[in-house]
Amino acid sequence: MSNKNNGAEAAGYAATGAAGGWGLAAVVGNMGLAGAFGGIAIGAAPVIAAGAVVGLAAYGIKKALDD
Repeated sequence: MSNKNNGAEAAGYAATGAAGGWGLAAVVGNMGLAGAFGGIAIGAAPVIAAGAVVGLAAYGIKKALDD
């Protein structure tokens, strides 16, 4: 197969991951972390960004397996 990166395909994976993160944030709602440092709130934006990162990781794994 081709070793060229496909930007449109990568963007699709990132968008799919972001949509999954948005769905998770919508279902779970506002989240928080608590520990010895106290507590902090986590809104939807970091969850959506993490979903995009997971989508790009899936794209990277796919590319590695295709080659």
